[in-house]
Amino acid sequence: MRFLVERLSETSAVGKAADSGQGDGENLSNSQFEQRLWLKGEVPESASADLKDSDDKSSEKAQSATPANIMRNETQDCRKDRFEVVKKGNDSIDESEEAKAVASGNLINPSDKQCHKMKCSVEEMRHRRKRIEEALKERTSELQHLNKELELLKAAAEMALNEDHPGDFFIETHNGDIDAKKKNLIELESQGNALRMTLEEKKRGLEESIYGSKPDLYAKFRNLKEVERETDSILSETQTRKGEYSWLLAELKKQPRQESRRSYINRMNEITKNSRKQDADIERILRDTRELQLESNSIQERLHRTYAVTDETVFREAKKDQVGRQAYRLLTSIHETFEQITEKILATDRVQRERAEHEKKLAGMATGSSNISKLEANLETIVKENEYLEQRLQHNQN
Repeated sequence: MRFLVERLSETSAVGKAADSGQGDGENLSNSQFEQRLWLKGEVPESASADLKDSDDKSSEKAQSATPANIMRNETQDCRKDRFEVVKKGNDSIDESEEAKAVASGNLINPSDKQCHKMKCSVEEMRHRRKRIEEALKERTSELQHLNKELELLKAAAEMALNEDHPGDFFIETHNGDIDAKKKNLIELESQGNALRMTLEEKKRGLEESIYGSKPDLYAKFRNLKEVERETDSILSETQTRKGEYSWLLAELKKQPRQESRRSYINRMNEITKNSRKQDADIERILRDTRELQLESNSIQERLHRTYAVTDETVFREAKKDQVGRQAYRLLTSIHETFEQITEKILATDRVQRERAEHEKKLAGMATGSSNISKLEANLETIVKENEYLEQRLQHNQN
């Protein structure tokens, strides 16, 4: 196995040298290559030995030949060495297979073994040929590309080094050539349009003649055209929808990640709980205010009754003597002062409520400055959405 590996490495090195020689300008013909394949694949071992002797003789005769013949002989020697290596490898494989067959009790026919050897060698040479052809195609394409670049560079160098004509002269000549080619293209286009019109007229006449004789065929053809038109419109619409879908998907990816539905649900639950608490507090406050209102009303009624009773009694006493009159005057003055005090208390309460309302308004106006930034951001988003909708409308109209 070590011997086989060494031989394969040597033959690969020689094969690379042969390939480089071929790339420099020495290419074997396909007929000679196929003849080599046939000789190495189909001829038995004795014939291959004769072929090696003949190749040795031809190599000795070609020592005084040209470098191309020397390269060809090197490639032939490389192929012979590779064939020997493959043959030895196949012999070792066949010996191992034969030993396995003997151990298992099944013997291999010598003719089958020879056929197997030849098939392996032919397959190996075919793969080799394919690789060489692929490399040759790649190198020829590279050579053509380099030749084109070389021609362009030569033309540019000639233009740059030409002392008789300046660069503007070449530019004018090239512009003239371009104009002439444009005119030729326009003429060809006009000729093509005229030819297309004539062909369309002929087609229309033939269709009318055919459909006049067969109206059913015309109806089917018209239905087919309608179906084709509908399919084209549907395909175009699907393409536009696909483009819109891809664009919207990209925009969605650019948008910031929104919160999940569960977070919104939790927030709504918190809001409902807070609203329920507020409702309970409001009901409690209303109940307290109602109780206070009832209590105040009862106190006022009691006060009015007591004042009416005292007023009657004091007024009766005031008719009798002077002391009763003074007591009545004091009672009326006390009643008036108490009414003034109640009015002032109610007025102060009203003023305090108005003050609280004005303070709330001032706080709202103070926070309005921070809301201005929010309003500006909302306005920018609205403007962007309007621009996007205008673009969508223009795209749909186009």
